[in-house]
Amino acid sequence: MSVLIVILLFAVVFAFIVTRPDGSYQVPGRGYREYKLDGFNNWLQNYVNKGGNWRKIKTCLSASNVCEKIGQHNYASPDQFFVSRDISPLQSGCCKPPTVCGYGYVNPILWMNPTNPTADPDCYAWNNDPSQLCYGCNSCKAGLLGNLRMEWRKVNVVLIISVVILIFIYVIGCCAFKNAQTEDLFDRYKQGWV
Repeated sequence: MSVLIVILLFAVVFAFIVTRPDGSYQVPGRGYREYKLDGFNNWLQNYVNKGGNWRKIKTCLSASNVCEKIGQHNYASPDQFFVSRDISPLQSGCCKPPTVCGYGYVNPILWMNPTNPTADPDCYAWNNDPSQLCYGCNSCKAGLLGNLRMEWRKVNVVLIISVVILIFIYVIGCCAFKNAQTEDLFDRYKQGWV
């Protein structure tokens, strides 16, 4: 049981260290946050960028309905979309171009090209094709890490509660074992006097 407690403590510390930096930043006039890949832990960045991981993830994202969900909301105006807090990190990074690019809003997943795009590579990676959108953007990778960070934080709470319960059970078990040994020793001691 002590080995299990040590492993869980290691997992808690590891998850906390890896998810500490969150890579998000607030954009003035927006209810949702946007994400930068370099704002996350290097281990997470390397995992997403390593080998064919991103190609597999990108294929799954384009096949999923994560961006369709954002398009199903009936925003009466661009302002309603911009102040929405219902947009997940993944949707913020993958389903719309970064605000800095200056794209014009048509609907949540359809944007008009800016006249003077910025030098940000994500601005050139954006595509109105629903199978591409910003899946090739660093902001999409960062949005994925933002979602992953939120999920790991939830798991970390469960791990902490589990560790506390296991430590409590372990301490009670050790005390009961020690008391049993003490009583046994006391009984043998008494028998020696009789």
